[in-house]
Amino acid sequence: MVETVKKRRTAVYVIWYLAAIILANLAVTLFGPRIAVVTAFLFIGLDLTARDHLHDRWHRSGLLWRMAILIGTGSAVSFLLNQDSRDIAAASFIAFAAAATVDSFVYHALGKYPRWLRINGSNVPSALVDSLVFPALAFGFPLLWDIMLGQFAAKVLGGFCWSFMLAEGEEQ
Repeated sequence: MVETVKKRRTAVYVIWYLAAIILANLAVTLFGPRIAVVTAFLFIGLDLTARDHLHDRWHRSGLLWRMAILIGTGSAVSFLLNQDSRDIAAASFIAFAAAATVDSFVYHALGKYPRWLRINGSNVPSALVDSLVFPALAFGFPLLWDIMLGQFAAKVLGGFCWSFMLAEGEEQ
């Protein structure tokens, strides 16, 4: 019974993760760079937090390749739904891959701390990486520093909110 519940929760996190990537990519494609701060709070904060829940589920069980497939699938589906999202989806893929690498190291380095602290502690550097890489690749130069800073703050705050919303019913 417990294993069935864990598998269902994992499936829910996978769906949320993919939906958030796709919705963020399509929103930025349709509305441009200024919406990126809003999507950072709503969707990327969710992704950063869901990623850590998936890390717990998949640690020692194909974490690297599973996360790579998720990130690639989100970008590919974004492109398939709207081919105008090609550049956004590619930037998203690279930024998420870089941020996931940082997140994984920090999250597992904080392993002795409570889950909420591991999640939020790893969200900060991964949000920073994503907030630097994504706008630079998606929108080019000159860099949009206000969007980068806004995204960073929104991702950290959004991830913080999601970490507590998703904590209900989870083992700490």
